[in-house]
Amino acid sequence: MLRNISDYSTDTPLDDDSLFERIACGIEAEGYVILPTALPHQVADNLLHYLSLLEEERFHLARIGRGLDQTKNAFIRRDKIYWMENSHPNAAAWFDWTTRLKRYLNRRLFLGLFSFESHFALYTPGDFYKKHLDAFRGESNRVLTLVTYLNKGWEPDQGGELVLYAPDEGAEITKVVPTFGTLVIFLSEEFPHEVLAADRDRYSVAGWFRINGSINHQIDPPR
Repeated sequence: MLRNISDYSTDTPLDDDSLFERIACGIEAEGYVILPTALPHQVADNLLHYLSLLEEERFHLARIGRGLDQTKNAFIRRDKIYWMENSHPNAAAWFDWTTRLKRYLNRRLFLGLFSFESHFALYTPGDFYKKHLDAFRGESNRVLTLVTYLNKGWEPDQGGELVLYAPDEGAEITKVVPTFGTLVIFLSEEFPHEVLAADRDRYSVAGWFRINGSINHQIDPPR
């Protein structure tokens, strides 16, 4: 039986091991986990500061597909993205936290996660991303999707929810309001999802834990 979002809510900040264990349990049991406002405050605040330093012109229209097959399609998605720089001082806490999460999940669930990539996403009013998968079975090395939000003071009636669907039958599991610091983590090949249009600018961070897809010493590009 699929769990409701409230099963994973947390009223007080968790230490990293407790948070990582809750994430591991959700992935193990259901393949996904939703933790409202659970991202550690320092990590969330540093991401928000990083975002505040970016000029909007540095964001570019997101594409669908991968590598040389990437194309723009405004009928499917209209968000703009900016790939995060690992070397940026305000990204250090984020990449340190995701590295520790990767190690914990590898020890706990034997996922073989190898690397991590992430970008900021900007949805201006009316922007959306239609129902899609982050990876197709057997055709991608993205294993685990991680999403968090950087929207303070978000009201439920402002839209912009992430809709998560069940594998195979495609029934709606839940809608996630993009409140500041909320974490959504799910198996990339299993869960279709979409982003609904909002009434105000909506900022998020999307990231993917990947396995090593290199073949014959040819490095598999992360994007």
